[in-house]
Amino acid sequence: MTTQGQLLIGGEWTAGTKGSTFDTRDPATGEVIGTAIEATSADVDAAVEAARRAFNDPAWRDMTPAARGRLLWRIADLIEENAAELAQLESADQGQSVGFATGTMHGAAEMFRYYAGWPTKITGVTSPVSVPGMLHYTRREPVGVCALITPWNFPLAIAVWKLAPALATGNTVVLKPAEQTPLTTLRLGQLLLDAGVPAGVVNVVTGGPEVGKALVNHPGVDKVSFTGSTEVGREIVRASAGNLKRVSLELGGKAPSIVLKDADLSAAVMGNLFGGLVNAGQACAAYSRFYVDSSRADEFVEKLAGAVANFKVGPGSDPETMLGPLVTAEHREKVESYVRSGVEAGAEIVTGGKRPEALGNGYFFEPTIFTNVDDSMAIARDEIFGPVLPIITYDSPDDLVERANNTDYGLVACVWTQDVARAHRLAHQIRAGEVYINTYPQLDPAAPWGGFKASGWGREMTEEALNSYTETKGIWVNIGS
Repeated sequence: MTTQGQLLIGGEWTAGTKGSTFDTRDPATGEVIGTAIEATSADVDAAVEAARRAFNDPAWRDMTPAARGRLLWRIADLIEENAAELAQLESADQGQSVGFATGTMHGAAEMFRYYAGWPTKITGVTSPVSVPGMLHYTRREPVGVCALITPWNFPLAIAVWKLAPALATGNTVVLKPAEQTPLTTLRLGQLLLDAGVPAGVVNVVTGGPEVGKALVNHPGVDKVSFTGSTEVGREIVRASAGNLKRVSLELGGKAPSIVLKDADLSAAVMGNLFGGLVNAGQACAAYSRFYVDSSRADEFVEKLAGAVANFKVGPGSDPETMLGPLVTAEHREKVESYVRSGVEAGAEIVTGGKRPEALGNGYFFEPTIFTNVDDSMAIARDEIFGPVLPIITYDSPDDLVERANNTDYGLVACVWTQDVARAHRLAHQIRAGEVYINTYPQLDPAAPWGGFKASGWGREMTEEALNSYTETKGIWVNIGS
């Protein structure tokens, strides 16, 4: 049985102006598990218009901060109450294990709870102006209609990262999930209605790149928040010039993980294994190039390969699965092409490098360890977005910062060492938005998330996200001398 999705526009589910559909598949089997509507430009127009009406509707515009906070808390409760169903849906649509997806659902609920506390704390300031007889104060007001465009690797979680602060600050939204994984976002749309979100405050449109382009180019959209590839991010920046939309971007990464000579190698192996293979490597924060002291490289590779050998590859529905499938057949072919390029460039495969033979029609790929890698190879420079771990040795730590920073990206980096002072020095010198010391990637609503350089603009989570969804208005009052 397949799930049939519709568009959510103005508080109503609709088949849209044409009603044409596309399929979404279970990456563990290749089978169709759902259909969604391919929105047209007219559907996008209707969604934006509904969001604009809701933005100006007193039911939303004049909702008290306390009431808005309670609404966000109700959304959190509904996500938590439905976490098991959402996790099953996410696993089937995206491929990640049910256990992992369950964790992200609870994390999504906590994200809403975090932002539920903010509406009563978003304040302006009185300004010490030097103009006689004048009082000046500021207000932080919502930007307006926000287009939230989300990726396929963590569909519901990243939608919530954007949606919760957008609603906390009083904006209205048109949410577009990736066409590969629309199902949990559509289910979230119904939970929002069930929570009592006013009609038109959140609209959901589905479809391919043309739907995203229609939103980005739409003159009625005031802000775009996008998570995805750096290439598409650049296109969004160019398109936003039409009405000078506000833009926030969380883009690609090629995270260096530096293993210093004094590192606890067992901890580094397990941390890098999880950091590199989380969600089958389909994470912008995944550790994806490993700088290992040459005197310890053989031991590191041996232990890493031994640990990988115990990783069970399989469908997300299997509770023993440690590495699920890649999201689509096309994406697996892209990962395979990078593996071939590594071999052609002279890198050596220690383990993996092929499709598991026993797993049927799913889009599985073995975790792959490369040695004899140098910084110039594509597998060391490009974002592969798959379970590929290139090991790069170094003899002198003096050039590590330069090598780690020699990339267009700057999202995440990691340092493994028992020298605390050295760890802090490296963390300060590496150009990345997030630096982890002796741990795999972590997230929390109270910690800002985002990158430097071509990894994006702005930050998600924390109060910094609220800043990106608000405008500051100054008000002057003549109070006399």
